[in-house]
Amino acid sequence: METLLILIPLLLACGVVAGLLAGMLGVGGGIVIVPMLYHVFIHVGVDPAVVMPLAVGTSLATIVVTASMSSRSHHARGNVDVPLLRRWIPAVLVGVVVGTALGSILPGETLRVLFGAFMALIATHMLLTAGRSVALTDTLPGKWGQRGAATGIGGLAALLGVGGGTLVVPYLNFFNFPIHRAVGSSAVLGLVVAIPASIGYILSGWGAAGLPAGSTGYVNWLAFGLIVPMTMLFAPLGVRLCQRLDVTRLRRAFAVLLVAVGIKMLFF
Repeated sequence: METLLILIPLLLACGVVAGLLAGMLGVGGGIVIVPMLYHVFIHVGVDPAVVMPLAVGTSLATIVVTASMSSRSHHARGNVDVPLLRRWIPAVLVGVVVGTALGSILPGETLRVLFGAFMALIATHMLLTAGRSVALTDTLPGKWGQRGAATGIGGLAALLGVGGGTLVVPYLNFFNFPIHRAVGSSAVLGLVVAIPASIGYILSGWGAAGLPAGSTGYVNWLAFGLIVPMTMLFAPLGVRLCQRLDVTRLRRAFAVLLVAVGIKMLFF
């Protein structure tokens, strides 16, 4: 009971922070939820061997809900590039299968280090590109170049529990892809990643020792049930705050925070 009393407010706070940051900065998914879940689970004494895959699998399950809602909203506004999705989805799914398989067999410590390095790279990208254009060219690579990128994105997203947007939007920005269509298409791709990957983490963690109560494989439904409503409730507030605050400075501040958290996950 004491552990539950600690866990519930921590998970609610995780959902609040994830929702606010998603609304203000257009980030979210695993880049926020995975490290928060990692530290929450460690704090309440979950077996370290299962903490990282549990955080990744639970994050992917939350993305199923949030990406579904976001996809519908962007599709209604015409922000989804259907031809791009037709080219990318098969390759993304191949990557998801590989990434989920790796995530189920790699030691938790290895996943932690990989995620820490990933956070540091994403943060560096945010610092360098805040408030400036980063387009390298005005056209996307050819068919095989796009398929290779989509496979890699699907694999990393499934392995680290970050959905699609954290990787898809920066990639498309390099090719001067319209930002609204990049964000809308990434929401759909996040859903394409999250559904099979979360199922994969449930199956691969089925019966694993050391899982906390309320878990099915590597998805914890208590965390899911507390995070998702808070994220949905506070994301619109984040959008409103975005209109009043200096987003460039916020992105830089958030990037510095990501660097600090990434370094902590890498070395501690």
